Amino acid sequence: MKKILRLQSALLKEIDKYEKLVTERSHFIDWERVHIVSCAKLGYLFAEERGVDPILAAAACAVHDYGRIITGKQENHAEAGYEPAMEFLRGTGLFEEDEIQQIGIAVKNHSKKAEIGNPLEEIVKDADVLDFYQYGYGFAREEQKLRLEKLLGREV
Repeated sequence: MKKILRLQSALLKEIDKYEKLVTERSHFIDWERVHIVSCAKLGYLFAEERGVDPILAAAACAVHDYGRIITGKQENHAEAGYEPAMEFLRGTGLFEEDEIQQIGIAVKNHSKKAEIGNPLEEIVKDADVLDFYQYGYGFAREEQKLRLEKLLGREV
């Protein structure tokens, strides 16, 4: 668990840095702070339930919006975050290279909510939509709503 806390601390420092550098944003910066923590918690729980490494899942969920953190833009943020997120993870010294690669793929593909990916990707996608829902945000794309409905087993 200390690994996740260290990662979140490093991410919060990144958010503080980019808050000063990128002033125009699709989402307000405080949302990014809340979202990394709550997605990590959801990812941990999903991973335990699904037989995936919960630390790896929590880490992937925490960094999945790194592209939006550094660019301020929602559009193409998953792809924009792929390489920078992996560089950030390498800089933390918390993860092995194979773990960084797995997290990177989950970051890159998390916006493709209609596609089925590997178990780690699916956890990130599910945590992302559930977190938006639990804070009362609507969905910009139908595939997000459909994923949430499948996850909850009912219409929203």
